[in-house]
Amino acid sequence: MLEELLEGAGRSIVFGLIGIGLMAVGFVLIDVLTPGKLRDLIWVEKNPNAALLLASNQLGIAAIVFTSIFTTWDSFGEGLASTALFGLVGIGIMGLAFLVLDWLTPGKLGEVICTQEKHPGALVSAASHFGAALIVCACIA
Repeated sequence: MLEELLEGAGRSIVFGLIGIGLMAVGFVLIDVLTPGKLRDLIWVEKNPNAALLLASNQLGIAAIVFTSIFTTWDSFGEGLASTALFGLVGIGIMGLAFLVLDWLTPGKLGEVICTQEKHPGALVSAASHFGAALIVCACIA
């Protein structure tokens, strides 16, 4: 029993590191898609639009990681590969969703995200990110 607990704890650490790594890649994606430095926008300027977009991105990645782990719990190696692959695919699809929404709407979406006043476009963009992640979750399951 102790051996199983230790094995499960080890797997949790490995999956946790992969999940945190994917969330870091998601952070970089949002930073690249929006003008300025994302860290400053959220933590210094307290920009609600940038925070909403990043939060939806991070929750979307977490949902993908959760779904991947949950559906491959019996095979550690398959779970690792699935989590890494679908995590990166999901991040790419979320980035594509941002670019498509930017193309479909007036102005530049990155600039909308960077405005200090709450903007409905940020909510739509956040929903687009999370929706893209849910599509990937459905493909995993």
